[in-house]
Amino acid sequence: MSNIKDNEISALVEAAKDGFAKAYAPYSNFHVGAAALTTNGNIVKGCNVENASYGLTVCAERNCLAQGVISGEQAFSAIVIYTNQEKLTPPCGACRQVIVEFLAPDALVMAVNHNNDKKQWTVNQLLPDAFTPKDLLEL
Repeated sequence: MSNIKDNEISALVEAAKDGFAKAYAPYSNFHVGAAALTTNGNIVKGCNVENASYGLTVCAERNCLAQGVISGEQAFSAIVIYTNQEKLTPPCGACRQVIVEFLAPDALVMAVNHNNDKKQWTVNQLLPDAFTPKDLLEL
């Protein structure tokens, strides 16, 4: 797994908590915050944003990475997902695919909850044999 320092993980958890506090989840009341560390050492964050047309809801992880991209970042070394659920919440399938687009196979993905319970994976553990840009035909 990539080498992420303890102080970087702490900063990611705090940023993910801030994202959690800003989540827009009036239908499910399932608030999620996420924070990612760019390979340049910056932290970006996101939250889930629900919609009355449920299929248009956007997860915190995808919002977080999109915030990084809009800020000029396209490479990330870790992402943390924060919820207040007893059971730690891993990324959904769509988020896993977006995570694999921007994080290395050995990058850290961590779920944290309000009890400070933590579970971690590598990107490859969450989505082995992922479809990546390397699978596209070269033109």
